[in-house]
Amino acid sequence: MAKTEGKTEPKKATRKESAETFNFEQSLEQLEELVSAMEDGELSLEDSLAAFETGIKLTRECQSALREAEQKVQVLLDEAGTTQDLSLDAPSDQA
Repeated sequence: MAKTEGKTEPKKATRKESAETFNFEQSLEQLEELVSAMEDGELSLEDSLAAFETGIKLTRECQSALREAEQKVQVLLDEAGTTQDLSLDAPSDQA
């Protein structure tokens, strides 16, 4: 991470680098750090906007990774022939 005026900012990567080196857990940790820094209220307006922009990017990348993982699980279940439609948005009685 790069430091700007004593504040920690995530290193920016190109789209190709991001696809090759994306780490869900690391991105989630960075997102938590950004939220914490913003909640502390000690960031300037400019730094807050930059942190918000980075947070949105990280959120989208994490959501995309989760969708891909869900699709992979669905494909594996389809191959086994034991799939059932499951909505992840609503609580399920199956555990």
